[in-house]
Amino acid sequence: MSDYILEMEHISKTFPGVKALDNVELKVKRGEVHALIGENGAGKSTLIKVLAGIHDADAGGKYLFEGEEADIHQPLDATLKGISIIYQDLSLFPNLSVAENIYIGRDSNKKPWKKINWKSMKDLAEKAMNELDMDIDLNKKVELLSIAQQQMIEIARALAFDSKLIVMDEPTSSLSSGEVEKLYKVIDTLKERGISVIFISHKLKELFRVSDRLTVLRDGQYVGTYGVNEINEQELIKLMVGREVVYERNTEKADIGEKMFEVNNFSKEGNFKDINFSLHKGEILAITGLVGSGRTELAQSIFGVNKADQGTIRLNGEDLTISSAEDAVKNGIAYIPEARQVQGLVLGQSVVNNMTLPVIDTLRNKFKLIDHNIEKNLTNQYIKSLDVRPSMPDMPADKLSGGNQQKVVIGKWLSAQPKLLIIDEPTNGIDIGAKTEIHKLLRRMVNEGIGVIMISSELPEVLSVSDRILVMSRGRIEGEMNTIDADQEKIMNIALDTEGEKDVGNSEVSDGKSHQEV
Repeated sequence: MSDYILEMEHISKTFPGVKALDNVELKVKRGEVHALIGENGAGKSTLIKVLAGIHDADAGGKYLFEGEEADIHQPLDATLKGISIIYQDLSLFPNLSVAENIYIGRDSNKKPWKKINWKSMKDLAEKAMNELDMDIDLNKKVELLSIAQQQMIEIARALAFDSKLIVMDEPTSSLSSGEVEKLYKVIDTLKERGISVIFISHKLKELFRVSDRLTVLRDGQYVGTYGVNEINEQELIKLMVGREVVYERNTEKADIGEKMFEVNNFSKEGNFKDINFSLHKGEILAITGLVGSGRTELAQSIFGVNKADQGTIRLNGEDLTISSAEDAVKNGIAYIPEARQVQGLVLGQSVVNNMTLPVIDTLRNKFKLIDHNIEKNLTNQYIKSLDVRPSMPDMPADKLSGGNQQKVVIGKWLSAQPKLLIIDEPTNGIDIGAKTEIHKLLRRMVNEGIGVIMISSELPEVLSVSDRILVMSRGRIEGEMNTIDADQEKIMNIALDTEGEKDVGNSEVSDGKSHQEV
């Protein structure tokens, strides 16, 4: 018997005009956690889609599963082999129950007139949840669960299908630190049971925490496979990007100008209370805190999506009344949500259609038709200034890497010429090389006179990019400091200060996520 459950060698995949994979290798041992890493656009997603049967690889490659040639040409083939993929955007049915989601697809070969055995469904779901030591009501609709609970449902579904290899794509991107630790324990349990895990993440520290070995891809090519004890973070970054990248903290005092934006006495029941702060010209203001601290709800209230119960905002000395996102845009406020693929982009549409969306009415000619030459010229201007790659205005947004998708979202709002940009988790799911590009872009915007408020849970990012930091806890701003005086320990001490009575209303603070579209 082979030591490897999965052997992929000489894997190539060519799309029209693009070679996404070129002679790539991935070998996963039985019962190991194997990290697959690389910058956005390195080929990770394409390789996983080949593994899952979504794409067929070019001729000449070798694909073995459990020592035998794998004949996988569709996702069901992979599932029946014992391969489960848990994508970053979870593929659950929100209107169905926990038990139904775990069971669905189990009877793919059942005759259409055969009835569902509800008892078997419940027994199977209960067994899978018990194996994960999870206590969730099996009759509850998935849409009512937290992101962390939904992720456990995905893992339970994989166990219900007797999966031998589970792929987890950015599994911690929307989890709190406590939820991440629970996920680690589940992964340890899977490993003890002999189940292999492919773990994809841009967070290097967690890769070293959870993985046994790491395979690095760069520009669609195989760089190498390493044991976690054979390499350090800086060496790994250099392998990923082909150069050394240093994530330096900001130690320069910003040239702060006059006050340009103010929030006074802002409150929303169950979300945040008594929020007061200001933003000055020439500075990047960071708002940080744990998941559930109210950061995202505050941003959405300023933007008019999640209207505040009380409070006022002023921009450039003018009192604003914001009752909707449309009001915010008209007054020069732009908001880039964390979930860019769900709330920030129309994925099936082209780069040009996405970038010009906020200003589409200004591009019409005297016949009320869109002038496509002006539209293309405007898009090309931002493609060039933001260095969107590939520089193809007609390319669908879902074909771009995460970093380039974020650039398109930024370009979309720059086309509206905002006075204030609020950006939530600007580099979530983005590789280390693209992160530095986004950070430089935010600084450039500030230097051009645009106000920037950055919401981030990544403290190295907060310390690297911002000039001043607000720390939220339980819906209130509990601390403010200049970046040059801050460190991670100071920020975390404030963020973790719960003190019991500092509540924001009769209901609990939410998990920091909103399902409303922006």
